Amino acid sequence: MFEYRLVALCPETGARAGEFVTPHGVIETPVFMPVGTQATVKAMTPEELTALGAQIILSNTYHLYLRPGADLVAEAGGLHTFMGWQGPILTDSGGFQVFSLSALRRVSDEGVHFRSHRDGSNHFMTPELAMAVQEKLGSDIAMCFDECVPWPCDADEAARATARTTVWARRCLEAHGRSDQALFGIVQGSVLEELRLQSARELIGLDFPGYAIGGLSVGESHDEMYRILDVLNPVLPQEKPRYLMGVGFPTNLVEGIARGVDMFDCVLPSRNGRNGTLFTSSGRMNIKGARFERDLGPIDETCDCYVCRNYSRAYVRHLHRCGEILGARLCTWHNLHFLVHLVKKARKAIIGGTFPAFRRSFMESFMEGAYLS
Repeated sequence: MFEYRLVALCPETGARAGEFVTPHGVIETPVFMPVGTQATVKAMTPEELTALGAQIILSNTYHLYLRPGADLVAEAGGLHTFMGWQGPILTDSGGFQVFSLSALRRVSDEGVHFRSHRDGSNHFMTPELAMAVQEKLGSDIAMCFDECVPWPCDADEAARATARTTVWARRCLEAHGRSDQALFGIVQGSVLEELRLQSARELIGLDFPGYAIGGLSVGESHDEMYRILDVLNPVLPQEKPRYLMGVGFPTNLVEGIARGVDMFDCVLPSRNGRNGTLFTSSGRMNIKGARFERDLGPIDETCDCYVCRNYSRAYVRHLHRCGEILGARLCTWHNLHFLVHLVKKARKAIIGGTFPAFRRSFMESFMEGAYLS
């Protein structure tokens, strides 16, 4: 039911183009997954996501466990029916959200005691419960329950979390029973190369249908992230998909693809869009800037998204300054389209044998630290 097919490989960089077969469709990789934390991608309808080219979306186990509850979603027929999205869905395990509640949780070998950020109620999340919730949600891809560590952290703390992540991965495998749901293991180990290799080897031994790389993009530098991806690229199985969790900045996507990553997700495009920050082919744009007050050109002249084809910078700026909901919607739409199609262009370049040139061209044109405002 689940199969990863390698379509093309860049011999210079290791960038991969592939296909991952799921019960709700074939995912062409590399792929960017819009985040629908609470069973919705903020400001977007499923039809709009399909129109902009999204193939798969991500939902959050922690938030859906608290509200509306996995039982209600199961009663509705699963997440696909509940939210009206018929393509593939990935659910994270809730591990990152639980561990981000540093003042509200207590970790043991059995699981994590935590208090809800919503109402203060007490909960105990275990690998077994994380599997049960995700099985009720009915996603195509589920994630193991893992232990994330902050950055920076000392080597002993990282080692304990890495060991616990492996133990919990085994428990997740034993508890997981849906044959129509792929379970991915999550490689941890902070920015310590030996720990990352140890985690990868242990999880590869458990033979998951896919592997995620967690615990990056949590404060470390881009160079540190790339160093860990360089270490893992030759180690992770070529015949299985690789997912870099929580990464969505444009240059990180291109550099992640160059290091063999197939799947990405991040709240960045929708969060930035709601704040008026846009991705363009030449860098980031603060649409609220005064220079755009009378600018009747599109957000990005090289973009063919619905927003750039129909609205001007001046109009989108006007919406944001007036607090109109449409402003947040249009900026989110553009940003999601930008990232979805950035990785589609990368895929086309990998298949066409031009990925190194594509990478150089994009990195030169996208001014990482600059803002147009």
